[in-house]
Amino acid sequence: MPKSSPKPKTLQPAAGEARRWGSDVIVDMMHRYEFPYAALNPGASYRGLHDSMVNYGGNRPVMMLCQHEETAVQIAHGYAKAGGKPMIAVLHNLVGLLHANLAIYYAYVDRAPVFIVGATGPMDETKRRPRIDWTHTALVQGEAVRHYTKWDYQPAVIDGVPESFARAYGVMMTEPQGPIYMCYDAWLQEQPLDHEVALPPKSSMPVPAQFTADPAALTRAADLIADAKRPVIIAEFVGRDPRGYHALVELAETIGAPVYDVNSRLNFPTRHPLNLSMVKEMFRDADLILCLDVRDWERPTTELVSATRKLTAIEPPDCVWIDIGFGDLELSSWAMDYQRLKHAQLRILADTTIAIPALTDLLRGKIHAAPPLAKRIAARSGEAAAKHRETRAKWAKAAREDWDATPITLPRLASEVWEVIQHEDWVLTANTLEEWSLKLWDFDKPYRHPGKSLGTATQIGISLGVALAHRDAGRLVVDFQPDGDLMFDAGALWVAVKHKIPMLIVMYNNRAYYNDWEHQIRMARLRGTPIERAHIGMDLEEPVVDFAGLARSMGWYAEGPIEHGRDVGPALKRAIARVKAGQPALLDTITQKR
Repeated sequence: MPKSSPKPKTLQPAAGEARRWGSDVIVDMMHRYEFPYAALNPGASYRGLHDSMVNYGGNRPVMMLCQHEETAVQIAHGYAKAGGKPMIAVLHNLVGLLHANLAIYYAYVDRAPVFIVGATGPMDETKRRPRIDWTHTALVQGEAVRHYTKWDYQPAVIDGVPESFARAYGVMMTEPQGPIYMCYDAWLQEQPLDHEVALPPKSSMPVPAQFTADPAALTRAADLIADAKRPVIIAEFVGRDPRGYHALVELAETIGAPVYDVNSRLNFPTRHPLNLSMVKEMFRDADLILCLDVRDWERPTTELVSATRKLTAIEPPDCVWIDIGFGDLELSSWAMDYQRLKHAQLRILADTTIAIPALTDLLRGKIHAAPPLAKRIAARSGEAAAKHRETRAKWAKAAREDWDATPITLPRLASEVWEVIQHEDWVLTANTLEEWSLKLWDFDKPYRHPGKSLGTATQIGISLGVALAHRDAGRLVVDFQPDGDLMFDAGALWVAVKHKIPMLIVMYNNRAYYNDWEHQIRMARLRGTPIERAHIGMDLEEPVVDFAGLARSMGWYAEGPIEHGRDVGPALKRAIARVKAGQPALLDTITQKR
């Protein structure tokens, strides 16, 4: 007969020793997995955990007070994708979870590992305070975010905390990564701990090893690529790991293929001669397209008439498609971030971080054995480099157009910032000024940019997380901050000062929600309605926002509004001096609508 499980050992505090509580076990797990920070907006549902984090845990992970739950999750989102390590976001029961919904969804879409800790109840009805504990409690609270988290769980007893915490960490960090939600009953947190609770062994492997491609499939991919005359590479999430960024450079150089960077992460150096991002023409005669960790394959390879939603493929009908990535492992039945299915001739399930070097080795062997292939690769490398130089020259010329216009043109603003920061160890957080920074700057290292911005109301929080991730390295973190985005959570500016996160904000202030204004212009043209009325419900004027005054009120160094390009450079130098001294700085630059 199997032996019965031993009874838990009863805890009796020694004389003078502090009593332990259920929430202490949660903190033990936070320490076991070495979480550095926990962003939060306070709430009574986790008052037990809060006390344990401060007093039992010694404020480790460091608590970061935020004015909104979305900001808390976004900071963790930005920190994870910029630094490669997760942090915690703590949300107060049902209402805090619902406040954070959009941020959680974007972390899921952006494949950012965020460890979300929540609370509920007490589930024991006899322990609930009148009214408030009832209105703030949900039955299976994780159901609210289940469609766009990788896993959620609510342990019923304190002994269930370590195993579920460990599983959640592994699920979160296993590729494709994403947020998880752990919900802890308020009464479970607040009860005295009367027995030892075993933690996972320190020898256990927290995250499974990466998985590589099927060797036969990878060999088939190498054969198809070697036979191609005009291969093109599309990359989207390859650069989530710096090893992927460097591996992609080696692969592209090995086969002489131009690269189109979708920029969900920085996947490829912008001034590399094989970088032809934003150049769709190369797809028109491509005979093979290699997608590496790609969801958004349509944007590069189609032409869109936005007003009518007409989509036209531009690659030849007989073009061969190869897809290497995580396929449908992250597929949700609710969220449609998986986008349209591409009927590729070869689909390979693999982590590109290790699949790309393996593919490169196979191709090098083929090239070594076939001198004509090496000659063909050299020729197309030269053609791609020439196209790269031609394209960048066009961008540089276009950037000078309307140079002295007021408000400031986007390319002029990008140029002025680059002129000042190019000799610094810099990082750009999210917004790229309608891609002008990608066109004009030299993104030469994988950490220069964690990937393009997401939807409105996400950027200031994510940018704070990016700045936090680079703070200890002393890098100059720059955020081109849209005005509409900042208006969603102006209180986030306070977080940077409170938690000593030096960063430089250069406002992308066009005094409008112009992305949607453009859509109204398209509708007006399509329907014959007055274009001059398209701004209604879109402009941020009357009154205009004094962003510099707003920032100063929260402890930032700030200047503005700045409407002339000639004034940007001197203001940047003054602001950067403050950032290097440890104070965040904001320049309110007024820009053209586009």
